[in-house]
Amino acid sequence: MRRIKKPNIGEYPEYSHIYLDLMDDDDRVLEHLWSNFLKIKEFIFFLPEEKLHYRYEEEKWTIKEILVHLIDDERIFAYRALRYARNDDTPLHGFNQDFYTKYSNANERSLESIFEEYEWVRKSTIALFQNLPEESFMRGGKGIDIDGSVLNKRTVRGLAYHIAGHELRHFNIIKERYLN
Repeated sequence: MRRIKKPNIGEYPEYSHIYLDLMDDDDRVLEHLWSNFLKIKEFIFFLPEEKLHYRYEEEKWTIKEILVHLIDDERIFAYRALRYARNDDTPLHGFNQDFYTKYSNANERSLESIFEEYEWVRKSTIALFQNLPEESFMRGGKGIDIDGSVLNKRTVRGLAYHIAGHELRHFNIIKERYLN
């Protein structure tokens, strides 16, 4: 698979370091995206059904909700990467992850249907980054708030690593907070 250099500070918002710090500096982000998907799928399918609906605090998401959140987030960040790669730097609004989760009906879905969608999205994401022109990885754009003020800036390669690191962060949270 194609190699993509890990982004430098300044190619992603400061808060994203919690995701990028989890990523190896080996330029193999696309391979990690695929292998981590497989690891997570295998891990989650071994959990008892009641764990998939468990909340460690009242307002926290279930594991099924986390999985659908990862799918939603990946779609949105891959879309941003496509826009920026095509040199469209129109500022993009953020999204309310809590609304997305609330209206996802994740807990009513089968685990099979969630992972089927997850796999399709993951393969699409990998194909996107695999086939982008090399010069597009340093292009970027801005996220804006409701009032139009700039919230953050990212490069295309920063978005690739965000997707991968975001997934790892949630996988670590599942292992730390949902299984004890």
